[in-house]
Amino acid sequence: MSRIRRWGAEFPCLRGLLIAAGLSAPALSHGIEVQPTPEQIHATVERGQAAAAQGVSPDQLHTWFGSEKDLAPRGFIMTKLGSLLVMANHLSLRALSPTEQDIAQVMANENLLINVVLYGDRLNFAADSYVVLEQAGRTVKPATVRFDARGDRTAVWPQQPAYRAKVIAQFPYAELDPRAKTTLTVFPSGGGQVSFELDFARIE
Repeated sequence: MSRIRRWGAEFPCLRGLLIAAGLSAPALSHGIEVQPTPEQIHATVERGQAAAAQGVSPDQLHTWFGSEKDLAPRGFIMTKLGSLLVMANHLSLRALSPTEQDIAQVMANENLLINVVLYGDRLNFAADSYVVLEQAGRTVKPATVRFDARGDRTAVWPQQPAYRAKVIAQFPYAELDPRAKTTLTVFPSGGGQVSFELDFARIE
C-alpha cells in the first residue's frame, strides 16, 4: 500500500532540519482544499518561503506517494495549495514572492495534477498510457493525460528496468471527492497496470 508523504516524512534529514529551525511539518489536512481560504493561502506562502530560507528545494515539497525504493513506481500530487507551496518556495529561492496574479492563477486551476514515474523494459513502454481514479466504486476519468513517448535510460541500463518515464494526468476537481480513499491506476499501452492507494483526507 502506498503512503502519502511530504517534508520530513519523505526526507528524514529534512525533518530534523525543520525542528532545529523552529519549524514544524504541516499538520494533516481534512481533505484536498478545493477552495482555499485567504488564511490558508497566506500560511502556505509563508511555509514555502520558510522552507526556502532553509535551503529546501521545490521538489522536496511535493506530496509523494508510492515506493521509497530506487527503480520502483512512485509519484506526486499537486493540489492548489501544494502548487502554491512549491511556487512560493521556488520564487523565494530567487528572492521573489508570488504576486496576487500568480496566486489567482493557481487558485483558478480546475484540475488536480498527478505525476507518476514508471519503469519499463523498452524505450516506448509508457506511450499511450491511461490513468483512472476509483473512489467508492466510482471511476473518475482524467481531463488530460500526457506521457513520455520515449523513456530515459535508468542507472542500471541495459539491465532491467532499463527505462524510466512519466505519466501526468489531470482530474477535474468537480468530479472528485476531495476526502475519499482513492485508488490510482496507470495502464501502460503494452499491458498490465500499476496501482497506488491514496487517502485524499491526508492531502491538502
